[in-house]
Amino acid sequence: MPRTVLSRIAQTFGGLVTGLALLVAPQSAKAQPNYTPIPTQYIAALGPTDATSGNDAETWGLWPVDPGPRGVPLSALDKLMAAGGVAPDNWQFDASAWWLEEHGLIMEAPQFPLPPGRYIVTGAREAVAELTIHPADAEGHQAWELNNGATIYDVTHLRCRAAIYTPATAGGTCSPEQANRTMFPVTPGAEMPGLAGCEKQDYQVLIVIGMATDAS
Repeated sequence: MPRTVLSRIAQTFGGLVTGLALLVAPQSAKAQPNYTPIPTQYIAALGPTDATSGNDAETWGLWPVDPGPRGVPLSALDKLMAAGGVAPDNWQFDASAWWLEEHGLIMEAPQFPLPPGRYIVTGAREAVAELTIHPADAEGHQAWELNNGATIYDVTHLRCRAAIYTPATAGGTCSPEQANRTMFPVTPGAEMPGLAGCEKQDYQVLIVIGMATDAS
């Protein structure tokens, strides 16, 4: 998620957020929600790409700031380890569960779980939708839904790829050292590469450009 992507998003959607009610709010005689633009954030989401709702948002995470520019290149892994796993932007590398993005940058983990709220999300293509994340139920599950008939695919930013890597066996080793740098950048929309000795979980990346709040 390089800075060029962030600037492109800002250029594309900068004048749009104030009119989001026309795009994402159902027409009603009742008071319509207000939409507040926020600095761009990113959601790490799981689920079928054609899903419009679900009950598993407790497995989703949030990057409050773009993790790409804060990432560490695979070529700088030795320096990261020499610093005790503390990245230049002061986040901690976790050797037991580490994140990688489409350019081969080791990233900080998103914040789990995704806080309840109503997020304005997009894939920086055509669709803009309101994503509602409900509070956890008694079993810890969080329901979610997209409006406007949007699917997860519609609001996934295909150019941003992200996956978490963990050891494939108990006591095993899964290290960024095993990543072949020629595999990057990853083709937009493609899965992140698998690595020997590692289990991999791919996440869809949704761009958050605003928050919905009820009109007073």
